Amino acid sequence: MTAAECLAQERIWFDKPHYDEAERQFYERMNGPTQPKQDTGANSILQDIARARENIQKSLAGSGGGGAADYGELAAHMKDLELENQSLHEVVQELRSALSKMESRVSALEKRTTAPTVNGTGPAAPQKAPPAPAKQEEEDEDEDDIDLFGSDEEVDEEAERLKEQRLQEYAAKKAKKPALIAKSSILLDVKPWDDETDMAKLEECVRSVQVDGLLWGASKLVPVGYGIKKLQINCVVEDDKVGTDFLEEEITKFEDYVQSVDVAAFNKI
Repeated sequence: MTAAECLAQERIWFDKPHYDEAERQFYERMNGPTQPKQDTGANSILQDIARARENIQKSLAGSGGGGAADYGELAAHMKDLELENQSLHEVVQELRSALSKMESRVSALEKRTTAPTVNGTGPAAPQKAPPAPAKQEEEDEDEDDIDLFGSDEEVDEEAERLKEQRLQEYAAKKAKKPALIAKSSILLDVKPWDDETDMAKLEECVRSVQVDGLLWGASKLVPVGYGIKKLQINCVVEDDKVGTDFLEEEITKFEDYVQSVDVAAFNKI
């Protein structure tokens, strides 16, 4: 049997337009009229759209159980939120009632303390004690001793003398009090030229800087990189006598060992 005879017996290839027309009419009845068929490419697009719709419908049908479960969980969560909201409303109501009671009690206390005296029922004002007769007698005697015709020069001289005496006593007391010396703690980073620098000799040079108001403290070697270590040394200085600029100038004078000096930390004591 030849290939032509085989194709003559296979009717599906020749009946495909009939099937396409039937499918188009079916979808027109379900989804309304569609655009008229243009060519074979348009038919393939329509087929793809139909398959996509069918897959979407199957997916929606398959996920119906999960949607019901999600809806039930959402309803339970909303119910819990409503109960919590109701309990919060009750707590807020109780707080409001307690606050109103407290405000009424405070207002009553304020009225009680500020109420004026009416018919002797209000709070009695404290009575002042009568002056002692002895004090009155002393005042009378002082008035009798006043010399109306005396001179004011004696009084002024006595006041000046007392004032000068008090000033001298204050100056002596202030001189005895030790003055507060402002000090600072400084942490210096002293960097050498390379890894071959004698760090012990470098530290010895740094500590050789001795001035009034400078006290050297602990030190350690801190790795920098490539085998090089820097000297980190602490010192305490009096601010009026020693400053950071002075220390940097004195230490950098040792040019054979010191490359640079940096202030790592500065704290007031």
